[in-house]
Amino acid sequence: MKPNHFFSLLTILLILASCSQPRNFDILIKNGQIVDGSGKPSYIGSVGINADTIAAVGDLGDATGTQEIDATGLTVAPGFINMLSWATESLIEDGRSMADIKQGVTLEVFGEGWSMGPLNAAMKKAEQESQGDIKYNIEWNTLNEYLEYLTKKGISPNVASFVGATTLRINTVGYEDRPPTPQELDSMKLMVREAMEDGALGVGSSLIYAPAFYSSTEELIELCKVAAEYDGMYISHMRSEGSRLLESLDELIRIANEAGIRAEIYHLKQSGKENWDKFDDVVAKVDSANAAGLHITADMYNYVAGATGLDASMPPWVQEGGYDKWAERLQDPDIRKKVKEEMTTPTNEWESLMQAAGDPSKILLVGFKADSLKYLTGKTLKEVAELRGTSPEETAMDLVVQDGSRVGTIYFLMSEENVKKQIALPWMSFGSDAGSPATEGVFLKSSTHPRTYGNFARLLGKYVRDEQVISLEEAVHKLSQLPATNLKIEKRGSLSEGNYADVVLFDATTITDKATFEDPHQYSEGMQHVFVNGTQVLKDGEHTGETPGQVVHGPGYDKK
Repeated sequence: MKPNHFFSLLTILLILASCSQPRNFDILIKNGQIVDGSGKPSYIGSVGINADTIAAVGDLGDATGTQEIDATGLTVAPGFINMLSWATESLIEDGRSMADIKQGVTLEVFGEGWSMGPLNAAMKKAEQESQGDIKYNIEWNTLNEYLEYLTKKGISPNVASFVGATTLRINTVGYEDRPPTPQELDSMKLMVREAMEDGALGVGSSLIYAPAFYSSTEELIELCKVAAEYDGMYISHMRSEGSRLLESLDELIRIANEAGIRAEIYHLKQSGKENWDKFDDVVAKVDSANAAGLHITADMYNYVAGATGLDASMPPWVQEGGYDKWAERLQDPDIRKKVKEEMTTPTNEWESLMQAAGDPSKILLVGFKADSLKYLTGKTLKEVAELRGTSPEETAMDLVVQDGSRVGTIYFLMSEENVKKQIALPWMSFGSDAGSPATEGVFLKSSTHPRTYGNFARLLGKYVRDEQVISLEEAVHKLSQLPATNLKIEKRGSLSEGNYADVVLFDATTITDKATFEDPHQYSEGMQHVFVNGTQVLKDGEHTGETPGQVVHGPGYDKK
């Protein structure tokens, strides 16, 4: 026999031997309903994991695992992406991310206007002094240093962030209502460049709030041009979600077009009953922009109420200079009179959520900094005004001054019909717009919006299983592959060989949100197992205590 024939025969024998032996994985999830994130129909199959990576997906035959999970009756899906997370402080307090892990969220995305860096000395001092229930030392300066601080501390989910346009503005212009000087704008652009090379996902804005309100369209275009060089995204809480919703969408589309950047609308909604009929016009504008070659997407939370602060009920001019100046002005009788008048007068000059809610009984007070005011938690602005014998507007001003904060507030603004129609949009993904607390300790000092504990489970239970607004496959796609693709995040978002092993297993017949507006501190139910980077963080519905979360970098990180 010739030598090359011998080696050919040996190769064949080795292949046959390997085929006859079942593959062994570190973890084998078998007999599950595989919903891989692509939107394609589900099937019964298995997932093999080695170290932090998905090694195989599909019919794995007689494969074995050092750890095996029989997923019979469970849905196996990629980990969910929270497109708008405010877990920036809750993860410092408790890295387990209990509220979101129990819903299958494996990636928290930060940066709605404010980001945790870059911070200068004055900003760090102000942030330290303004802390509420959660206290911590600010041991970082840049955005990436903050994200690395979290992972070194130990967190269960992965984390990523946009750099906040508000943060950039405070860093240079401060809280003043004026354009940046050419030098200040150059400094802001340099900070965008540094953040993008450090792995930021793009630029995030929140334009109804001071001082972001003072930013011009042109200023935002200049910042976004830099992010676009790194294939980043512009993501925005637009200037208006109510009376000037369509004009604000035009601004976002203009920024995307002139900066050459992908853009996403934060928590798309039509605020205020008089604006509910604008849904079709919004969809038409987005679809038209996409047909013209732009890339416009949106995210949302699955509730008819939003949550922010009492600052969203007052004109931006009274807030110029930051909280201390704001509180000082609110104690001037002449200014109070003018503020009250503007709070009650319809206008297109600024976005009033008090007017959008329509009635102070639809404004719920949930977050007080001062212990002396926490007894008011859960009461409506109308109830507190009646208790005090003052008008709702005067009560709101008094509370801001007395609490030393903007006061956490829930506003009932949206139509349930529009919520359902938005869920079905092909370019819609999801974000809680909330932290990820636990039902214990310091988190119980304040109330919260039920979306904090229920946004993702609510989609899968109420809107997929019970009301069949979209299919399970489409919902998982919108929770995983769609946002990962929009963000240009590699190796995450689908159950694909070679991807990081962010994997969730849940019971599609029982998953449900339990949190209510009256009692929001309740975990969702039905999520059984969660793996982050191949490490199990939820087992049989209980947290394992593992903290394998890593920083997920944007597309500009590779260009360092």
